[in-house]
Amino acid sequence: MRKKKRLNRWTAFDTVVTVLALAAVAVTLFPMLYVAACSISDPKMVLAGKVTLIPRGFSTDAYSIVISNMDFWRGFRNSILYVVVGCLLMLFTTVAISYPLTRQNLKFRKLLTYYLLIPMYFSGGMIPAFIVITKVGLYNSPLALVLPGCYSIGNIILCRTFMASLPGELIDSALIDGSDQFRTFLKIVLPLSKPVLAVIMIYTIVGVWNAWFEASIYTTNKAIQPVQLYVRNILASTANMFQNQVISQMPMEMQKKYQEMALSANQIKYAMIVITTAPIIAVYPMFQKHFTKGIMLGSLKG
Repeated sequence: MRKKKRLNRWTAFDTVVTVLALAAVAVTLFPMLYVAACSISDPKMVLAGKVTLIPRGFSTDAYSIVISNMDFWRGFRNSILYVVVGCLLMLFTTVAISYPLTRQNLKFRKLLTYYLLIPMYFSGGMIPAFIVITKVGLYNSPLALVLPGCYSIGNIILCRTFMASLPGELIDSALIDGSDQFRTFLKIVLPLSKPVLAVIMIYTIVGVWNAWFEASIYTTNKAIQPVQLYVRNILASTANMFQNQVISQMPMEMQKKYQEMALSANQIKYAMIVITTAPIIAVYPMFQKHFTKGIMLGSLKG
């Protein structure tokens, strides 16, 4: 009887969790599917509000316009470059700081840990950061979009916790056998840390790819701006152009003209959102296995 009660209790719990998970998936997928359906639907159907999750009509004119836009692809190329460089720098700084903090014989180890925790809770803010970027000559430079985000105290703590949970006997035996700290780190610690490194990579990739605010502050040169800032400017310009117009007070010919412009602008907007979201959706499954394992071990052990 006790086993049956426990089974029923866990079954009810699993049912609730499943329902909540499905609800979260539905809330997450609905805007994505809606934008994707609108991007390939008939513009008139979209403007009339007849498109939900299933495309109505079919039109790829917006994608043709986006694909032929060289400014968009220049920003796309810049974003890929920032993601690759930013991810490599983030991994380097994270593991370079995390592993030494796990060694008990490191001098001032606790002091260094506290020193890292201070800027995690207290920071100068946007204005001091802008002054530093300007004074060191990084304004309007691609480095201004990479260097400020090349480290993360949260990632360092996550990686340090994971590395500290690794068997200390394994590392000590390698050192006794004649291996030095650097070789032990490369041959033993780093391969075992793939799960937590995958977590850091996916966080960094998503963060750098979606970043546009820093670029809007540190750059005015359109040649180095990322694609998300370009898309943001397009969305802002179309909103100002079509939402702030008093179309109802215009002559009929002018109303038709602005409505046609609004149709094409909406389609282009949806197409850009789909194209810029696709890389992240494609990258995540590559790290899913390590991501799930790493985020659990790195947060629970140690």
